[in-house]
Amino acid sequence: MKAEYPKFFIFLFTALLITWTISCSGRTGKKTDPIVNHTPAVVAEASVKLIKIISPDENTGFKLKEPVKVVLALTDKDKQPDSVFIYFDSKAVKVIRSEPWEYSIAPVYTNTTGRKSLKVVAYREGKSQNPITRFMVIYSDIVPKRNGYKVINTYPHDREAFTQGLVYDKGVLYEGTGQKSGSSLREAELTTGKVIRQHNLDATLFGEGIALYGDRIYQVTWENKVGFVYDKATFNTINKVYYPTQGWGLTTLNDKIVMSDGTNVLYFYEPEMFTALSEIEVYDNEKKVDSLNELEYINGEIWANIWMTDLIARIDPLSGKVLAYIDLKGILPESERTIDTDVLNGIAYDQSGKRIFVTGKKWPRLYEIRITE
Repeated sequence: MKAEYPKFFIFLFTALLITWTISCSGRTGKKTDPIVNHTPAVVAEASVKLIKIISPDENTGFKLKEPVKVVLALTDKDKQPDSVFIYFDSKAVKVIRSEPWEYSIAPVYTNTTGRKSLKVVAYREGKSQNPITRFMVIYSDIVPKRNGYKVINTYPHDREAFTQGLVYDKGVLYEGTGQKSGSSLREAELTTGKVIRQHNLDATLFGEGIALYGDRIYQVTWENKVGFVYDKATFNTINKVYYPTQGWGLTTLNDKIVMSDGTNVLYFYEPEMFTALSEIEVYDNEKKVDSLNELEYINGEIWANIWMTDLIARIDPLSGKVLAYIDLKGILPESERTIDTDVLNGIAYDQSGKRIFVTGKKWPRLYEIRITE
C-alpha cells in the first residue's frame, strides 16, 4: 500500500493541473476600458458603503434635455473610492476617480420623456459597494397646445361596430372591431358605411387595433397576447405575432409597427418577426399620459385616443412628449347617442387627400374633421 501513495499523488496533482489549465484557458481577450464593460473585473462586495447620493432626490422632475446634476458624498473620508461609476437610464455615462464627487449628466441623455433610473456604484481595492439607485422623471419641455376641430363631412357608420382600429386606404376603410363573440376585421365603403368584406375572429378573442403595412393588415387582441397578419386582398391569415403586453392600438411608422397597451408606453416593433425594437414613455409637461388607445401616424406625429375621454394626444415619436391635445367634445350629438354608445375611438388619415377621419365605439357616424388652433 505504501508503494502506491506516490502514484496516487502524482495522478491527483496531474488531474488538478489539467483542470486548472482548462478552466483558466477558456476565455481570452484584451483588457478594455471599464466604462465600456460597465464594471471592473473584480466586483466582490465591500462590507461598508463608500459613497451616497446627495442629489437629486427620489422622483425629482426634470424637463426634456435638461442636464441632471448628480452630487455625491463620501460616507467615510478615510475610505476614498478608487472609482465611482454613474449610470443613467441603464447607460454608463461617467467614471469619477477623485474629488469633486459630482457630475452633470448631459442633455443628450435626457432627450426622451419618462421615468429614468440613476445608479451609482463605488469601487475600492477591487471591491464594490451595493449599487445606489434613484429614480427621476423627465417631463416635456413644452406646454401642449389645445386644438379644436371643425366637421367637414359626415358619413354613415355601422352602429354595431365596436371600433378598435381604423385605417383609410385608396377610397375604403379598414376597421377592427372588438368584444368577445363579436370581434372582426372589416372593409367598408367610406361614403355609405356598407361592409364589403368581414373576417370574424374566434369567439374567445377580443379584437383591438389594426395597422396597414404594405399589402398586409396587422390586428392585435386585448388580453391574449397574440395578433394576426392578413393578406389585404383576401383577408386570409398569413401569420401570427406575439407580444408580452396587452394589445390596444396599432399604427405604422415608416418601417415599424407601433403598439399601445393601455398605459403611457408606446412600443416599436419590427414587422417581419414582430421583434420589439424600442419603446417610449409619453408625458406632457406635468404628468404621464396613460390610457393610450387607438393610434394613427399623421405627418410625423403619433395621434392616440385617450381612453374614456374626448381627447386625442399628438405625440412626438422621437422624444415621447405630447405636442398638443385635440378636444373632440360634442362631436357626436346627444340626440344620436343611445345606451350602447361608447367612447370616442378610431382615427384614420387619407395621406393623398390630407383628410382626417374619426369615429367611436358603436357610433352611427364617422366624421371628417379639420384641426383648429
